[in-house]
Amino acid sequence: QVQLVESGGRSVQAGASLRLSCAASARTFSSYTMGWFRQATGKEREFVAACTWSGACIVSADSVKGRFTISRDNAKKTVFLQMNSLKAEDTAVYYCAAKAWNIATYDYWGQGTQVTVSS
Repeated sequence: QVQLVESGGRSVQAGASLRLSCAASARTFSSYTMGWFRQATGKEREFVAACTWSGACIVSADSVKGRFTISRDNAKKTVFLQMNSLKAEDTAVYYCAAKAWNIATYDYWGQGTQVTVSS
């Protein structure tokens, strides 16, 4: 089983930067694709970014491209989401998720960390 714990979320003003971290307990962390999702109040959960097991990292959400960056440190079993130039619309609960390379869906989820951006 995989346990994921997000951290780093807090309340900031527009234009600020935050770095979210997701610590994983997986024994074979490098074999998992790691993703970041977010869900704002009243909206559907949104896929933000992911790093595959092979090391390919991408930011998917058009609204954050150029501002957010995802990375992973396999030695520390941690995935990061660097968020720059934050906007009020970035306010959401951010979730870390994991899936095995041969599984289509993300089966493991963290508890989420709240990011609040005030304008």
